[in-house]
Amino acid sequence: MHHINLGLQIVPKSKHLDTYALVDAAIAVIESSGVPFVVTPFETVMEGPQEELMSIAKAAQDAVFAAGADEVLVYYRLQVRKNGNVTMDEKTEKYRK
Repeated sequence: MHHINLGLQIVPKSKHLDTYALVDAAIAVIESSGVPFVVTPFETVMEGPQEELMSIAKAAQDAVFAAGADEVLVYYRLQVRKNGNVTMDEKTEKYRK
């Protein structure tokens, strides 16, 4: 199965809890999954098989609810290649020093 890139933005809503702490719950799920990922100020990008990444994204959403969010806005962005892998490195490696 080919690898894709999935950008995931989770925006939790809570009247009483810190938004960043709720986002941290989602990132912890992604981190524990073992897939390559990069956290940016607006989204977390993962690399791997699409079905696995979508499952991780759902688990991250569930973790935010379990941490106490009242509502969650979830935004997905995918890059899928018909006959090959999509990697984060192909897009960003030249910018790393």
